[in-house]
Amino acid sequence: MFDFKEILSVSLILFSVIDILGSIPIIVNLRQKVGHIQSEKATLAAGALMILFLLAGKSILGLFGIGVEDFAIAGALIIFAIGAEMILGIELFKSDPEAKAGASIVPIAFPLIAGAGTLTTILTLKAEFAQINIAIGILLNLILVYIVLKSTGWLERKIGKTGLDVLRRIFGIILLSIAVKIFKTNAFPIGVDSGI
Repeated sequence: MFDFKEILSVSLILFSVIDILGSIPIIVNLRQKVGHIQSEKATLAAGALMILFLLAGKSILGLFGIGVEDFAIAGALIIFAIGAEMILGIELFKSDPEAKAGASIVPIAFPLIAGAGTLTTILTLKAEFAQINIAIGILLNLILVYIVLKSTGWLERKIGKTGLDVLRRIFGIILLSIAVKIFKTNAFPIGVDSGI
């Protein structure tokens, strides 16, 4: 059930995918455009999406005849793309920062925090970790997201643009490694000779 190592692993993986620190420039830019971002509303909306997907994601996949392993491999490819995006400084997953109405929900809660990458990662994690540990990892990340949303101005001044760029690249490398591990685990299950 409760496994500290699993909780730590899930928390770090989600932290890398959500990349709330790397999103500070986007959040700061939105705040300048719309005036105020409701941290509580954004955090709760993102949390509701993540928990819903954690609980019902497998059932939704079942409707389409897709297995968790298949989704895990697809998730690994998305995580790989996010990692590459972070390292290379390119934009593969585009959000709409111009939307002024309801900026706390769109694009902050979705897709910035609980976007395709995060939701895919949550379902992918179910192939390796206990659901309760994933839920705790989600909660810990939501607390961090809330703190960051509340203190974006201060963080921007303290970390600086160079610091944010370094953080993005470090977490990008971590994500690439995680993607490779998930792909190997689900594409070549134990007991099957992959020939590698």
